[in-house]
Amino acid sequence: MPQVSEKMSVLKIHLSNFRNIEDKLFEFSPKITVIVGPNASGKTNMLESLHLLSTGKSFKARIEEEMINYDEEIARAKGLFKDGVGKGESKVKLETVLTRGEIGTETANPEKVARKKMLINGVSKRLVDFAGNFKMVLFGPQDLELVTESPSIRRRFLDTVLFQVDREYRRALLSYEKGLRQRNKLLFRMREEGLPRSQLLFWDRLIIKNGNYISQKREELIGFINDQPSLNEQKFSIEYDKSAISEARLEQYQNEEVAAATTLVGPHRDDFCFRIKGSKSKKNRDLARYGSRGEQRMGVLWLKLAELAFIKSRTSEKPTLLLDDIFSELDRDHRKVVMKAAVGQQTIITTAAPHFVKKLEKVEIIKLNG
Repeated sequence: MPQVSEKMSVLKIHLSNFRNIEDKLFEFSPKITVIVGPNASGKTNMLESLHLLSTGKSFKARIEEEMINYDEEIARAKGLFKDGVGKGESKVKLETVLTRGEIGTETANPEKVARKKMLINGVSKRLVDFAGNFKMVLFGPQDLELVTESPSIRRRFLDTVLFQVDREYRRALLSYEKGLRQRNKLLFRMREEGLPRSQLLFWDRLIIKNGNYISQKREELIGFINDQPSLNEQKFSIEYDKSAISEARLEQYQNEEVAAATTLVGPHRDDFCFRIKGSKSKKNRDLARYGSRGEQRMGVLWLKLAELAFIKSRTSEKPTLLLDDIFSELDRDHRKVVMKAAVGQQTIITTAAPHFVKKLEKVEIIKLNG
């Protein structure tokens, strides 16, 4: 196995009109930084900005416009990163600019602008080239929804992990999503206007090609996760419910697709479920249906540790670990597991209760006011 390096870590971020943060510069330790503040002070917003600089996307906004301060037209997240170690070390600037599609809205002639612009060292980049330069793993209370909530949340988890390690996956997913939108528009016109099925041929080929690559990489990720060790004698696994895509399957559902005006098979319909095998049981239980709240928390912790290991194994880099106010959700034994993971790479922790992290040594503290 190749040697794992620190590679890219965040030195500082400058946020302007990013949610409730008007104009602030934050600096981070190469080891552990703890961000302390009451609820609604902006702790999670800081981690959201780092997620944005890593993946080009938010982990909590329904629409990206929500990240712009309510009274402003433009928001910026700018980060300075250290890339490499020793003599090969360099500095990299990553920036994301968000707008509502217009600036100067209070003037007679507002200017149309892009809603999102991503830059590396001041040069504009496409999402496929921007994402994955800064690698991170985020663990927060919202991740408990991975067990119990909708399949779209679980698909987003798979995409976020693979987006960071595989440029071809990014390209395939963006192409697939575009093809899916176009195909669904044609299905609607087939239903409403009677367009011939031959109109779908190009888009069928495009989503089959890209969809199969997406499914293959998701299967590889899930296989890696399932090879990870037990957590406190609790053996977890995830079971992939793949929606395979092929000419035969599209043909099989052709009438239903026209009636629904939507594509009914493919990785946009994928799902997975958590299973647990206890130390005294021979059966695997569905964690969503038959797991306790504590077991569900541990299943997500196991998954996040596997995500950390996967990124390290695929890139030979240590991703930055972002821990968003999770210690109140965990019992003492499992807080110890997280603490042990926190010292393995750059880690940024948010908390409203600093006593949870008082045993950590050599940490930088950032205090936010409500």
